[in-house]
Amino acid sequence: MNVQHEALKKFGYQINYAVNNYSKHGLQANQFSNILIGGLGGSGIGGRLVKTLYMHEFPLPVEVVADYSLPAYVNEKTLVILGSYSGNTEETLAMFDEVKKKGSTMLVLTSGGKMGKLVEENNLKSYYIEPGFQPRMALGFSLTYLVQIFAELVGKDAQEELKTIAAKFEDCTPYHEDANAIFEAIKSKVNSKYVVLSDGQFEGVATRFAQQVQENAKHECFTHVLPEHNHNVIESYYGTLDTVFFFLNSNSNPRVGSRFEFLNGLLEVEYHKVIELGVEEFNLTAMYETIHRLDWLSILVADHRKVDSLNVPNIASLKEFLEQV
Repeated sequence: MNVQHEALKKFGYQINYAVNNYSKHGLQANQFSNILIGGLGGSGIGGRLVKTLYMHEFPLPVEVVADYSLPAYVNEKTLVILGSYSGNTEETLAMFDEVKKKGSTMLVLTSGGKMGKLVEENNLKSYYIEPGFQPRMALGFSLTYLVQIFAELVGKDAQEELKTIAAKFEDCTPYHEDANAIFEAIKSKVNSKYVVLSDGQFEGVATRFAQQVQENAKHECFTHVLPEHNHNVIESYYGTLDTVFFFLNSNSNPRVGSRFEFLNGLLEVEYHKVIELGVEEFNLTAMYETIHRLDWLSILVADHRKVDSLNVPNIASLKEFLEQV
């Protein structure tokens, strides 16, 4: 069992940690005109997930930014939530400086570093993430904090539901076995390009899976969202493509479900490998469980390809380069 396997087995621990260490921020959605979540990579994906989770019920516009700067509309009526696991992400630190200038209310998720010092200096509300994990393997912390932050904004308490979810991961064997079954289904084409097609509610999960395949397995993986995909990308599906297709369907919209059905038939004509990973009902539990199965799958692909899923040399080289320019 390698380090990455051990990290995945702590998913339930991370959820419980974030539940047990959550403290109320005392804010309400009606105090703000919009919410912006800033963060990159493993520290930013939680924002994309919580945005799609609440897209049909949250009363305010929610935007996720992964850049050095903020949109012009950010002002004192914006709630900004910044996440940097290390606390040293240069883009997120740049966003911090802009938020201060714009006078927005700010919440921070971090394990320390420069961001941790800024939190102390500015007496900001923050949520502490336990250090010692890779950012991409610490999603249980950040996502669970964000779920609770959003729930409190609309006067709800998600803690009991989150505790129930955490209990599901006390034994990760069923999820590992599910991932292994998917892996066996794609094993003959494991080195083909991966394309993840999702509906709107599963967009964050699709992005998460693509990021995990890219970082862990060092392999190409791309995402598209239905129905927009059907108005352009579908016209590239002629002949036999060296591609494995993953369908992530939340079954939230029957019309989108019909589009998945059509695509499946279209791709099967040329004997493409299609893996359908839909759920009967999209909810918080379904999101956490789907993420965990696909996290396992990314590691199984990495193990089979005999690549180092722990380290990210290209990313490390980029950071060294940027320190010199």
